[in-house]
Amino acid sequence: MFDSLLNAFRAPDIRRRLLYVLGILIVFRFLAHVPVPGVNQEQLHQYLQNNALFGVLDLLSGGGLSSFSVVALGVNPYINASIIMQLMTGVIPSLQALQREGEYGRNKINQYTRYLAVPMALLQSYGFLALLNSQGVLSSGFDLANFYTITQIITLTAGSLTLMWLGELITEKGIGNGISFVIFAGIVSRAPTAIGSFLTTPNVPLVVGFVIIAIVSVAVIIAIQEGQRRIPIQYASRVRGRRMYQGGQTFLPLRVNQAGVIPIIFAISILLFPQQIASYFTSSEVTWVASIARGIVDFFNPRTVPYVLLYFLLTVGFTYFYTAFTFKPDDTSEQLRKNGGFIPGIRPGRPTADYLARVVTRITIAGALFLGIVATLPTLLGLAVPGLSGIALGGTGLLIVVSVIVETMKQIEAQLLMRNYEGFIR
Repeated sequence: MFDSLLNAFRAPDIRRRLLYVLGILIVFRFLAHVPVPGVNQEQLHQYLQNNALFGVLDLLSGGGLSSFSVVALGVNPYINASIIMQLMTGVIPSLQALQREGEYGRNKINQYTRYLAVPMALLQSYGFLALLNSQGVLSSGFDLANFYTITQIITLTAGSLTLMWLGELITEKGIGNGISFVIFAGIVSRAPTAIGSFLTTPNVPLVVGFVIIAIVSVAVIIAIQEGQRRIPIQYASRVRGRRMYQGGQTFLPLRVNQAGVIPIIFAISILLFPQQIASYFTSSEVTWVASIARGIVDFFNPRTVPYVLLYFLLTVGFTYFYTAFTFKPDDTSEQLRKNGGFIPGIRPGRPTADYLARVVTRITIAGALFLGIVATLPTLLGLAVPGLSGIALGGTGLLIVVSVIVETMKQIEAQLLMRNYEGFIR
């Protein structure tokens, strides 16, 4: 890996791309320290410490939410818009046809995703401000007729769209996926603060234990993320016009974890929604309403066994759901049949689709269990060893960081390999 980085910096064009990415990330970190006016910072920090939902959103926004900066929303509106568009593509025929049109169709869908991110950012800005005002965080109050409120909504929306634009610039002129890089930079930016707070009370056995857990976790994440089942594909010789195309053999890679971190995001949203709604009624004057609300809040406390169990089960369930939504055995089988491909020993058509469905269902078991363990292990470790909770990035954060690093190194190596081929051709 280090050899690839050194070779990348020796190549002028790749070095220029890497420095461009670094410059964009510096701009992002600068924006994360520009606060939105009209916010009581002390009340905000106190509220974030007791709210699991905002803790996760603060992680994805790179600490922008904890200081309520202009990029407090992070790229969450764009992520939500992307998830919605992916789900809509699976059920709307016109979007399915657009997806099959190659580069043009993908660019169109990306354009629709950007359009959808604008109202999502406006809605999330309104919801955040309304919720924070109910907790006494906004010193300027919350009223759509108030100049401060309108300014805050526009500022948060513009900040989120600016991050989306910076991510697109990284994708276009840098290396890797820009949106993933923005999330990666936000997560990594929290590490120095966590390490500093941990070193104030050093504990050598705890450090050794943390290092061992971190190394094992990274190794397992890389093994599962890069793990795939290769289905052999045989292509028969075929004639088109006056030309004859020789058959060949290749493989169809089926990844163990095709869903990424989206099932974890779904599970967190489902689990924290009842707690968030119930928290509005804990101070109700009606006794039984307040009692039920407090019971719901206590039941969905992230540091309880029922919450961890539900978190695990929902993550596993959403992994199957999202994999079934994104991988279509029927479409894959049809594409193989049209191109003259077949799986040895399996008849084309419905038998091929059934075989692919069975294989995906089996390998998804490993991916679902992996995501469930990644999601719940930090909470279990925090309950068992309180000292670890102060330094751990969290399972979701570690999964994102490792995935972005692996994908970026792959792209750098691909760029270096392409340069070698160009030099050979010349």
